[in-house]
Amino acid sequence: MALNVQRFLLALLLLGANGMFSVGVTEAWTSRACKCDCEGAESPTEFSPIRTSSSLVRGVDCMPECPYHRPLGFEAGSVSPEQITCSNQDQYTGWFSSWLPSRARLNSQGFGCAWLSKFQDNNQWLQVDLKEVMVVSGILTQGRCDADEWVTKYSVQYRTNDKLNWIYYKDQTGNNRVFYGNADRSSSVQNLLRPPIVARYIRILPLGWHTRIAVRMELLLCMNKCV
Repeated sequence: MALNVQRFLLALLLLGANGMFSVGVTEAWTSRACKCDCEGAESPTEFSPIRTSSSLVRGVDCMPECPYHRPLGFEAGSVSPEQITCSNQDQYTGWFSSWLPSRARLNSQGFGCAWLSKFQDNNQWLQVDLKEVMVVSGILTQGRCDADEWVTKYSVQYRTNDKLNWIYYKDQTGNNRVFYGNADRSSSVQNLLRPPIVARYIRILPLGWHTRIAVRMELLLCMNKCV
């Protein structure tokens, strides 16, 4: 039932994506729409953007890829510091006050250029409040800019409002999907979400790291055409 509701919401949001996500798009990401051969149980393949309600819903049933993406605004600064939080944030005092979750911005440089977790265990998380329900289609991560510290793998949780339980993003076998992250301090690694997430809140949960949990990031939003 939950999966059917998510598919329905995704269909509605994608149909209205022109109005929601058409401002100031200058991103370099050019991922195209996909189609699934439901009858043949094949993996998604690229084709022209999904345009009709019926084909859109059918595509969602087959784990589609978003036609186009645009950055949410971590790097550009349009995501406010208050939208980015983390576990145990009240303990980020002294030196750690320079490495708050609000510093987790793609390509940030200089001292305090990333979120550094104060604790190195699997109970840590980085959370983003999108302020409204959106269609999130991808995640980009980097390590700390001035030291060899980064996240090597992570999982993702989401929910549409703060009164609901967190839902793990699953793979096609029904297991919590493991996303593979970085192998150095500077390269950005992109993970596209197929299907995309329909949610207001997104959590990144580090599962593995090099030296220390350190994150710079960007979220990608789904669009149904490039503007």
